[in-house]
Amino acid sequence: MEKRDARTVAAVILGGGAGTRLYPLTKQRAKPAVPIGGAYRLIDVPMSNCINSGINKVYILTQYNSASLNRHLARAYNYGSGVTFGDGCVEVLAATQTPGEAGKRWFQGTADAVRQFHWLFEDPRNKVIEDVLILSGDHLYRMDYMDFVQNHRQSGADITISCLPMDDSRASDFGLMKINNEGRVLSFSEKPKGKDLKAMAVDTTVLGLSKQEAEEKPYIASMGVYLFKKEILLNLLRWRFPTANDFGSEIIPASANEQFLKAYLFNDYWEDIGTIRSFFEANLALTAHPPMFSFYDATKPIYTSRRNLPPSKIDDSKIVDSIISHGSFITSSFIEHSVVGIRSRINANVHLKDTMMLGADFYETDAEVASLLAEGRVPVGIGENTKIKYEQLKPICHIVETKYDSSTISRFSLL
Repeated sequence: MEKRDARTVAAVILGGGAGTRLYPLTKQRAKPAVPIGGAYRLIDVPMSNCINSGINKVYILTQYNSASLNRHLARAYNYGSGVTFGDGCVEVLAATQTPGEAGKRWFQGTADAVRQFHWLFEDPRNKVIEDVLILSGDHLYRMDYMDFVQNHRQSGADITISCLPMDDSRASDFGLMKINNEGRVLSFSEKPKGKDLKAMAVDTTVLGLSKQEAEEKPYIASMGVYLFKKEILLNLLRWRFPTANDFGSEIIPASANEQFLKAYLFNDYWEDIGTIRSFFEANLALTAHPPMFSFYDATKPIYTSRRNLPPSKIDDSKIVDSIISHGSFITSSFIEHSVVGIRSRINANVHLKDTMMLGADFYETDAEVASLLAEGRVPVGIGENTKIKYEQLKPICHIVETKYDSSTISRFSLL
């Protein structure tokens, strides 16, 4: 088969752990179900990358707070959604208990989650699969995975890791690697600190960076996007490291000494939406001219569920450098450098600046609003004469619900 035959690739999207660094956004939802860009969910990014790359066998592993994620996937990627998968499939694989001692455990980590469903890749229906793509469900980027696959196959690597140069300020948040001039991974360290971090600094001109760029970004960071030869993956999980729970901290570092690991340079925009800060900044960055990541690329669209919402209704308002999602009502307000989510209601004389507003899951009727006001309660939306703006992001942040009386909220505004 051809090097770019997508039928020979299966993708596994990891539903993520408890998402404690994104709390309270993950209070009732899994990380991949967190909204992004006003109208999307994070899971839509790897799903759309798979679809646009022609990969039509996609498995999503879920465990924590998975109800809304499962619901979204069922609505967005079924056969009636307009997204076609040919002879492929999109399957949600929820953590479950099975007979036997090992089957009594929930997922213990990323590698353990894939191990518990290893039988999928031994199924006769998947005998055509040659490589397995392991993806995270909480990253923002656009990537042609088949370019990645082609590079992997041409190099003859057992495992290929997508990577990018990284600066000092963020390097300790990622898996770091050292490579030789041919791109072979010589060593790998997951989220090193202190002396261990400094030991992973390299001359990144090997990636094609200029001398100045290499000085600014002296680390090679893993994106958490891995491509395994199928037989290598099964051997590592079942026989070589049967008790290893995590890819980044166990499987990959140990394999660097035994397998042919190759680094694949990704030279486009990529962001790990792992913290409230990164979530906030990545969303507001979408309002830039031009944005580093755009949801408006018609050649490589980002898919999501069809909500059948009406267009937004905007009366006597000024909107500057902002994204207004569908189904919203905005009256006599000023909105600048902000993202407004679906079904948002913004009443008169509101000023939003540098604000991420998640939106709402439902509408309140006029009668319901009147009843709430009569009872002295607050309807969903932003009340009149409210001013919300970002002044300075501090360690202690204001994270507030989407119900307001007239008020002023400053600093970090995430609604």
